[in-house]
Amino acid sequence: MIPLQSHEIRGNWATLLLPIHTDDSIHYDRLAAEIDQLIAMKVDGIYSNGTAGEFYNQTEQEFDEVNGLLAEKCNSAGMPFQVGCSHMSPQISLERLKRAIALQPSAIQVILPDWFPPKMDEIIAFLRKMEEAAGSIRLILYNPPHSKVKLSPAGFRTIREAGIRLAGCKLPGGDAAWYKEMLGLNPELSVFIPGHHLATGVRSGAHGAYSNVACLNPLVAQQWYNSMHTNMEAALELEGRIQRFMNEQIVPYITQQGYSNQAVDKFLAAIGGWAEVGTRLRWPYKWIPEEEVDAAREVCRELLPEFFA
Repeated sequence: MIPLQSHEIRGNWATLLLPIHTDDSIHYDRLAAEIDQLIAMKVDGIYSNGTAGEFYNQTEQEFDEVNGLLAEKCNSAGMPFQVGCSHMSPQISLERLKRAIALQPSAIQVILPDWFPPKMDEIIAFLRKMEEAAGSIRLILYNPPHSKVKLSPAGFRTIREAGIRLAGCKLPGGDAAWYKEMLGLNPELSVFIPGHHLATGVRSGAHGAYSNVACLNPLVAQQWYNSMHTNMEAALELEGRIQRFMNEQIVPYITQQGYSNQAVDKFLAAIGGWAEVGTRLRWPYKWIPEEEVDAAREVCRELLPEFFA
C-alpha cells in the first residue's frame, strides 16, 4: 500500500479481533476469514494489534504471523491497513516497527512506553526514534483513556513543535471546547475517537473512529459513518440508541463486573455475529461467557434493529 498522509486517514476503521483456541493458541483460520469479511464489507480501513487484538499478549512470532496475514490480504485487495506496533516495552515496539515496514502498511500505530509514565522529553525522544525508523510510513499515536500518560491538546502541539510529524491519534474525545482546542492547536492531525461517539465527533470536527461500533457490525458501522455526510440528524439519532445500548448493556460489564475493554469488544462481535471470533481472551484475562450473548443480542436487536437487517 502507498503510505497514507494525515488528510487521507478518515472514516470507519475496524479492529482486527484475535480468535483464540481453547488451548490459548491463535485460531489463524478464523482470523483469515475475519479479514476476508472485513474486506468484503468495504470498511474504510483495518488495523491490527489494538487493545482488542491483544497486542500485549503475543509472542514476536505470533505478531509477525498475524500481521503478515493481514498485509497479504489487504495489499492484494487494495484495502488500507495499519499495523499496531505497540508494546509496553519501547525496545520491543521499535523492533516490531522495523519488521512491519516490509509489510507496506498505510500507517503504523504505537503507544507510549507503559511501565513507567514517560515525561514529555522522554515522549519526544521515543517518538523521534520511532519516526526515524518508520521512514515514509506515518505514525498514529494510540492514546486511549486507560493510557498511563494522557496527552492534552497542548501536549500534541509540543510534540509537533519538537519536530515530530504524527499523522494522527486515537483519543477519548471531549466536549465542544475540547474539539476547538484540539483541532485549533493541531490542524495537521487526523483525530480519531471512540466509535459510539462518532456522529457527535464528526459534527465537531473529528475525522473518524478506530471503532468499537465496528466490533458489533463493521458493515453497519460503515453505513452509519457514510450517513453522517448526508443525513447528520438521522446519524445522531442512531448514535443516541447506540450509546443507550452501550451504557445499559455493555458498560456494566466493565464498571460492575470488572471485565476489560477487550473483553467487551469481543462480546460485541459475538452479539453482532458477523465473524467467528468468540469471546475468549488469552490467559490470564477473563472473558464474558458466550452463554450471555443471546440475552444481550435480544436487547440489541430491539434497540438497534439496523445492525441485524
